[in-house]
Amino acid sequence: MDELDVLCVGNAIVDIIARCEDTFLIENHITKAAMNLIDADRAQLLYDRMGPAVEASGGSAGNTAAGIASFGGKSAFFGKVARDHLGEIYRHDITAQGVVFETKPLDGPPPTARSMIFVTPDGERSMNTYLGACVELGPEDVDDTIVAASKVTYFEGYLWDPPRAKEAIRNCAAIAHASGREVSMTLSDPFCVDRYRDEFLDLMRSGTVDIVFANEHEAMSLYQTASLEAAIEAMEADCKLAIVTLSERGSIVARKGERVSVDAIKIRELVDTTGAGDLYASGFLYGYTNGRSLEDCARLGSLAAGLVIQQIGPRPHLSLKQAGIDSGLIAEPVSS
Repeated sequence: MDELDVLCVGNAIVDIIARCEDTFLIENHITKAAMNLIDADRAQLLYDRMGPAVEASGGSAGNTAAGIASFGGKSAFFGKVARDHLGEIYRHDITAQGVVFETKPLDGPPPTARSMIFVTPDGERSMNTYLGACVELGPEDVDDTIVAASKVTYFEGYLWDPPRAKEAIRNCAAIAHASGREVSMTLSDPFCVDRYRDEFLDLMRSGTVDIVFANEHEAMSLYQTASLEAAIEAMEADCKLAIVTLSERGSIVARKGERVSVDAIKIRELVDTTGAGDLYASGFLYGYTNGRSLEDCARLGSLAAGLVIQQIGPRPHLSLKQAGIDSGLIAEPVSS
């Protein structure tokens, strides 16, 4: 098969996004700015209580795969959906973005995953996720050919919750490294880090994972420190390449003996932070797998994140490739 830039592995989730006031979160016992795992009954309850909503195929790694494709990169995705209505929506949306998605759907229950995302006036999103069919992703869903063809295999920390997915990820890492490829992960959420701190550190220190993405809260949580600098130094020591995003303060990239700081792009209005970290990873990994400098990679990440937070929904509604060309970060195609 042709070489791919990035294979993304994660939870295939249909996002259901609605605006609300902070009082709604309090009244419904929703932890603000975090991902809350819920069961089917609570998913139905929150759906019944939410206001007008927008549906879009999402999930952290799925967003990253779509972002890479929008930059003009070649991406693939492993994730489990059911053979149901939402599963068909998910498959249509992600393949329409240009992502290779060949994971076999699940026949029968549980249904395709969905996440009720409540966006407060400050742009923060609070996710309430019913994992459904996601938990059925397993080693049998790993396509060795796609893994071996991908320059980087990237997975979300959220995927460490379903037990069989861990085995699938470890299989992907073994195939990738045997093929001379690299493995990357995002820590996903401070609560996710709290659940799996020792396992995440082992993935890094054992060399199972080469490249790690985290925001500042996740990085400090990983090392149980109040010092961002101490967390970055520890990440730099524990993995090949560490990327820490700092929201409106930009991002820091650390590789042994090298440190790069890049500002966030200026935005007109913060609408919704959903997908900002996912799209940052897409820009960075697009640059990284196409031979760009670490500074350019971080700038592409900032560009993608800055664009997505100015619109409702996790997916880019414009060509990130064109945005990269307009910003001077991607060369204008030369016509023959």
